[in-house]
Amino acid sequence: MVARAVGSAGVLALALGVGMTPAMATGKSPDKPAATGATVGQADPKTPWAPENDELPLHRKAVQREGIASPRTAGGAQQLTMPAPTGPNEVGMVGLHLVDSSRTDPYVGGKRELMVSLFYPATATSGHYQAPWMPSISGNHFLSTRGLSPQQVTLPKTSGHVLAPVKTSLGKLPVLLYSTGLHSDRAMGTALAQDLASRGYLVVIVDHTHDANEVQFPANRLELNKMPAGAHSSDTLKVRAADIKFVINGLVKIAGGGNPDAGKATLPSGLTKSVDTSRIGMFGWSLGGAAVDTAMQLDTRIKSGANLDGQFFGTAPTKDLDRPFMLFSSGNHNRNNDSSWRTLWPHLKGYKVDIKLKGAAHLSFSDNEYLVPQWARLVGMSQSQVQQQYGTIDPNRAVKVQRDYLAAFFDQTLRKKHSTLLDGPSSKYPEISFVP
Repeated sequence: MVARAVGSAGVLALALGVGMTPAMATGKSPDKPAATGATVGQADPKTPWAPENDELPLHRKAVQREGIASPRTAGGAQQLTMPAPTGPNEVGMVGLHLVDSSRTDPYVGGKRELMVSLFYPATATSGHYQAPWMPSISGNHFLSTRGLSPQQVTLPKTSGHVLAPVKTSLGKLPVLLYSTGLHSDRAMGTALAQDLASRGYLVVIVDHTHDANEVQFPANRLELNKMPAGAHSSDTLKVRAADIKFVINGLVKIAGGGNPDAGKATLPSGLTKSVDTSRIGMFGWSLGGAAVDTAMQLDTRIKSGANLDGQFFGTAPTKDLDRPFMLFSSGNHNRNNDSSWRTLWPHLKGYKVDIKLKGAAHLSFSDNEYLVPQWARLVGMSQSQVQQQYGTIDPNRAVKVQRDYLAAFFDQTLRKKHSTLLDGPSSKYPEISFVP
């Protein structure tokens, strides 16, 4: 396997623009964090799971507009791939543009706009093209910030067949929402999302605009990260939680036969009959994992949540939560060394489980775990540098274990299907240990 590598070694600035958080706009002090690392943009090497480290490997070089708009494919470019889903169903996909007229964007003003992707079990996928991992213009920006070009690599396709009919024979589908890491893109949850969709879930991955590094909207409009360097994570989590609530409202509209897309884009056949808003779960990585608790406190329609290695901030972890919750951490992160996790644990009054993945690092819970090894040689990083960022676990194994335990958790909490995986250590998964 190619050595796993990602960008330069130094701590790099994360903010690409300026803007105002809600607290800054009102002059109020932010909530006191439940752990250290309360502000965004200041990476803490002593806390490798802190969200400020989500994008540490980026080169962060200037990106020219003509470079962003240039063709993505080239004859000699290396084609990147994604792991195929493991469930029994084919996968469909549709992207939606959502506009929240009731809310002002906290970073740039104007109406709050989001892009989301829906992955779902599908039938009759023939003739429906496979969606790209990221649209072309945002994809070129993504590559450029990593010191790569479309002439070097071609981003992968997903397993999601665009507008393929929903497999309505499965009945109404439980819903899962995904929130990604700080300044990360919704595409970073694709490996997990499309696998859960193949197992019978409707999975919605969300781009948090102007927090995400790049979001491509219709008509090739590109919106970049506009979060200020001094933004407080607790404020950011409130924005994300409000985003999730708004997305759920959009799903309710679909379930009622409506279309929440701002341009009334075509919806897949059978989708309006297939959304089960009584069974909604949420998972997220890093800051997106912290957003799960905040969103569950805001919206009781979220019945079950899982945090993938995310440090908590603000007051949410000090409040009781009576719904199922999973803490899923990297090998060196758990309640013993994260005070925010210790704070939350006694407040979890429903079913709860705390597991960690041996050999995994914080970045192992994103799609970069699988993609970076494929382009490592092009950025010239050593194996030791890569392992420092991504851990020692094999990427294929890391993805499989995450998929299986997430599916087991949501099957048990949303579908009422007991899984022995959650009862304790398994000989089939020696990398997983349970934190008592």
